[in-house]
Amino acid sequence: MKTVLVTGASSGIGKATAVYLAQNGYKVYGAARRTEKLEELKTLGVIPISMDVTNEESLSRCVERIMKEAGGIDILVNNAGSGYYGALEDMPMSDARYQMEVNVFAVARLIQLVLPGMRKNKYGKIINISSIGGKVTLPMGVWYHASKFAIEGLSDALRKEVKSFGIDVVVIEPGGTRSEMTGLGTGYLSRISGDTVYSHLAKGVSKMYAATEKGAADPIVIAKLIKKGIEAKCPKTRYAGASGAKPMLFLRKILSDKMFDRMVMSQMK
Repeated sequence: MKTVLVTGASSGIGKATAVYLAQNGYKVYGAARRTEKLEELKTLGVIPISMDVTNEESLSRCVERIMKEAGGIDILVNNAGSGYYGALEDMPMSDARYQMEVNVFAVARLIQLVLPGMRKNKYGKIINISSIGGKVTLPMGVWYHASKFAIEGLSDALRKEVKSFGIDVVVIEPGGTRSEMTGLGTGYLSRISGDTVYSHLAKGVSKMYAATEKGAADPIVIAKLIKKGIEAKCPKTRYAGASGAKPMLFLRKILSDKMFDRMVMSQMK
């Protein structure tokens, strides 16, 4: 039985993935900061574990516990994320740093902690949850997009470093997916930029998100993509899925930067 660590398992994609993998024969540790939300996972076959991804001691303690109990971590699903939106000029740098800490540096540190065991076993799957926002951008999402673009680059470089050790690195790029992060992100956007010179853009972005939320996919769609990437003998480097993901990525590929900008901004009215 393969052992999996899923971060950000208290809701959304993380919760769906932890439960789905547990139901399909994996030994799953579901990690999150909000431990009260993890209790439900126990009844669904997931082992809850407390983890604050911004705390080095918490990361190390979590990995050490799993290594002791399960003997190793075969699959790491880096799902925990922060989605603050707001104009670059308006956002405090402390919030920008926090977002990069959660979305990039915590991912890198967890990978550092699990790699020795994976190398020893000559087996490992590192699944990094990016976003179509790691390829395409919206106004007001400067730091979110910066973090997801960073995950794309980190994953591409890492893949080349660890392939010879029998370790695969896979990027998952969700499109519109039901998640509490969307509501939290647009709420933050309204507070930070709702009454500044960028208010018209803030309203446009919030309106667009409200519209796309209605057609957002269930997180199980992404959980199934993750399972596909884990179980493929020769996995793709990237899997995209959920609402609007593939069409948006296709348009980004064929349109020039300025044409794509015009298309995006036309949705902000």
